[in-house]
Amino acid sequence: MNKPNQTVLTEFILMGITDWPELQGPFFGLFLIIYAISVVGNLGMIILTMVDSRLQTPMYFFLRHLAFIDLGYSTAVGLKMLVNFITNKNSIPYNWCATQLAFFILFIISELFILSAMAYDRYVAICHPLLYPVVMSQKVCWVLVAVPYVYSAFLSLITTIKIFMSSFCDHNVIRHFYCDSLPLLTLLCSSTRDVELIIMIFSAFNLGSSLLIVLVSYTLILRAILRMSSAEGRHKAFSTCGSHLTVVVVLYATLFFMYVQPKSSHSFDTDKIASAFYTLIIPMLNPMIYSLRNQDVKGALCRRWKNLHKLHM
Repeated sequence: MNKPNQTVLTEFILMGITDWPELQGPFFGLFLIIYAISVVGNLGMIILTMVDSRLQTPMYFFLRHLAFIDLGYSTAVGLKMLVNFITNKNSIPYNWCATQLAFFILFIISELFILSAMAYDRYVAICHPLLYPVVMSQKVCWVLVAVPYVYSAFLSLITTIKIFMSSFCDHNVIRHFYCDSLPLLTLLCSSTRDVELIIMIFSAFNLGSSLLIVLVSYTLILRAILRMSSAEGRHKAFSTCGSHLTVVVVLYATLFFMYVQPKSSHSFDTDKIASAFYTLIIPMLNPMIYSLRNQDVKGALCRRWKNLHKLHM
């Protein structure tokens, strides 16, 4: 049964990163710089992997989609957060809150499975190099990208509709800096058991299955690398995997911390710090990791820079 104090809400109040007024300005400056670097880095990666002929390979096809996803969920969360730093009332309309939640879920789940596809791509490239052009054809690459997008969109719609079709109480303050599923559940008057079960089951499935693909791929990669007789070959194989492994470890560690724990043990203050890390810091770091550790990307950047320099000569 619904509680008697349910009401029709037109907006929510976001508590934000901090309650301290004197920290609003410094945090605005800090997160504006982080978001700007993230936009430049990810947009640059998308453009670079589209225009450079030497980056037209499956590895950079997946990297382009990873950059698009990072840009997507950092924008879905970051822009509203920045606005709230400089406004007196940190409100978000009801429909915008639902839209933000839907896009956030879409992009974060897509990222997990794109990273899995990238691990599989590295497995084929290192363990079956002669079959690589056939196995990782353009059609296969598009399937490995399209399926996560469709699945993520489906799950995003189910979760968002389930939450926003429920009855909210008259308390409309979200203890977070964006509309996330867990803080929204605390505002529902109607039973949250069904939606909690959906979130818990699918969070565990998404994290577990995508991580399993990564672990199996890298176990097979490690076996293949250890069998290589050439030290140069082993170094090259490790270098092609290093960036991806770094990204995977940072993201999965943060997400496991956030979602695979009982609701009773959640601390929203701790969750806000973890959320800021994977919604804003990780999208900023990913292009840097792939740029600084990847000779192909460095070479492409140098070629683009030289071409621009020639045009202005």
